[in-house]
Amino acid sequence: MTSTDAVTRATHRTPPAESGARPEARPDQHADAPPDEQADALVLGRRIREARLRAGLTLDELGRAMDRAPSQVSAIENGRREPGLSMLRTIAAAVGTRVEDLLKDEPPTERDALEIAVERAQRGPVFASLGIEPVRVSKGTSDETLRTILSLHNEVSRLHRERAATPEEARRANAQLRAEMRAHDNFFPELEVVARDLLDAVGHTGGPVSQQTVADMAQHLGFSLHYVGDLPHSTRSVLDHRNGRIYLPTEQSASRDSRSPILQAFASHLCGHEEPKSYADFLRQRVETNYLTAAILLPERDTVKTLTEAKNLRRISMEDLRDAFAVSYETAAHRFTNLATKHLGLPVHFMKVHESGTIIKAYENDGVTFPSDALGAVEGSIVCRNWTARTVFDIEDRFSPWYQYTDMATGSFWCTSRIEKAKEGEYSVSVGVPFAHVKWFRGRETAHRSTSGCPDESCCRRASSELSERWAGRSWPAARTPTSLLAALPTGTFPGVDQVEVYEFLDAHSPG
Repeated sequence: MTSTDAVTRATHRTPPAESGARPEARPDQHADAPPDEQADALVLGRRIREARLRAGLTLDELGRAMDRAPSQVSAIENGRREPGLSMLRTIAAAVGTRVEDLLKDEPPTERDALEIAVERAQRGPVFASLGIEPVRVSKGTSDETLRTILSLHNEVSRLHRERAATPEEARRANAQLRAEMRAHDNFFPELEVVARDLLDAVGHTGGPVSQQTVADMAQHLGFSLHYVGDLPHSTRSVLDHRNGRIYLPTEQSASRDSRSPILQAFASHLCGHEEPKSYADFLRQRVETNYLTAAILLPERDTVKTLTEAKNLRRISMEDLRDAFAVSYETAAHRFTNLATKHLGLPVHFMKVHESGTIIKAYENDGVTFPSDALGAVEGSIVCRNWTARTVFDIEDRFSPWYQYTDMATGSFWCTSRIEKAKEGEYSVSVGVPFAHVKWFRGRETAHRSTSGCPDESCCRRASSELSERWAGRSWPAARTPTSLLAALPTGTFPGVDQVEVYEFLDAHSPG
């Protein structure tokens, strides 16, 4: 198996389903599932409801036949839960039809098709970005009302697409890649194999991966290292395939690991990357390169052992993981997300946020709802000012980890966060889990707690009427957001600018 084949399978595989059954949906699956998956569940639910009514059964009666509560039957009929094959057989027998009939693609009636279209619209990112309550569709809701809702939604979607025309490709690519990472729990076994084989080839037996070990890896792959003073300012390294050389800067950034540029240079070589043909290619290659780099610096076998021992002692800590493998906090936190679900059974979310409040990187499979634009992209969005990723910037003690619970509409989440510096400014790096899993982490005893109402703009995105009256149309802020993000930023008057923060600053410094 070539490295290219490994990467392709790692990033494009589909999780297997048992015995041909449709996988059971997570409670929050409908919120982020692709439209086609939503449509399958919604159509299936409507076909089950139509068959139940045709058979003259109530929810209670079908629930008894399925050995399920009526609320669970209702969730299936509303497309919020997708039954497995064995349950489908039970349902089909109870309503007197065949499983094949329940699984047909077309809605049972034109009215059902209209309801499904409205339901899909209300579950999508455009409707969520509006911050309004979904309309409950009942038998008394007229067809005309449903068509009006659908027409309004389609027009809002069109306007969003029109405003987002220039950076649309970047945001769509970000959203698609994040969905794939979530589907795989951010764990790619083929890349783990590539990392393990390389570590074994140079005789690494455990512990931190030294600079010399990294140099030995480069030599093993047929490259020599050359440190130069005139490296192009926009690059961290340059790999010369023709002459088997890796060029690196003579002056290393104090904020960056000196091993990473070497690893990233030949990681692309190991992955078989070619010149990207699109932003989606570029983004995928960057994710694969960073993943493989972290998998080498924190080998799977040793890292899982360290984390498992920490979990058994109920003191998982990003600081301890950082120190055990001599890596940056960000690398340790990111690597934790690769292994947490697969090896520890922990759902998790990760955020890297610029001091401006702009999301640089984000990942989640634990049900937390990140801010996003109408296309579902997270990168470039502004984080709620009450989240750990933002409150950590207000803490004077930069040497101790910052822990916080945040109550949200989707539940309570615990996070640990650190500030790191780079030439673009300061960043917070945060890792968090749902409340039910905080028992395994150091810092769970923290008394720090906040409440977030986002995406409701009244939480922190809309200035008070007094501030707005004084400053709306009378200010002109310039964003500090890194220029590399501009392609992925959401649209707005001043992309990347926290308007509330600007108004409060102006109010505080206004003469008199």
